[in-house]
Amino acid sequence: MGKRKIWAAVWPIVFLCVAAAPSRAQFVGENLLVTVPAGFKLGYEGSRPDLNLQEWIPENETVENWSEMVTMQVFLQRTDIDPARMLQGIGKQWREACSGSTSTPITNGQVNGYPVSMVLMRCPRLPATGKPETTMFRAIKGNDSFYMVQSAVRSVPDEAQIARMKQYLDKVSVCDSRLPARPCPNLGGPK
Repeated sequence: MGKRKIWAAVWPIVFLCVAAAPSRAQFVGENLLVTVPAGFKLGYEGSRPDLNLQEWIPENETVENWSEMVTMQVFLQRTDIDPARMLQGIGKQWREACSGSTSTPITNGQVNGYPVSMVLMRCPRLPATGKPETTMFRAIKGNDSFYMVQSAVRSVPDEAQIARMKQYLDKVSVCDSRLPARPCPNLGGPK
């Protein structure tokens, strides 16, 4: 669905500390907590003053030809974005780009004290690729930035695959080392 045009993914550099997890590394400030799926590699990374983006794909694929993709976005200093409204806007763009699209109702809740919304969108045949595409989105409104992670497949996934996508995204969170009510995990170093 034109990932870089409609909903390119972004995430903070701090995630690199989580991936590498040096024994003395600690989180500083607000952080997106997400893991790279096993067997995936970085396919694309970009940033601009208001956005950080990363796209992760299976190790043997490319960003031009992928079967699965995890996209992470951090909208820097955008504390004005409402997660449900963002997903409603993406849903509108999705329906305009793909005839016959469907989506689940947006679910809203909290994760580590932050507002979060999720939705699953399906396109039966994306005009740009001629393939079906199914994407699940998780959007989180932080105190410093707005975060969105999506898990996409270019197929018609079965219920087990959708359950795995949801399970993966359910673990995506935000923490803030400055706020005891929104704790970050200890990476094993001294406090």
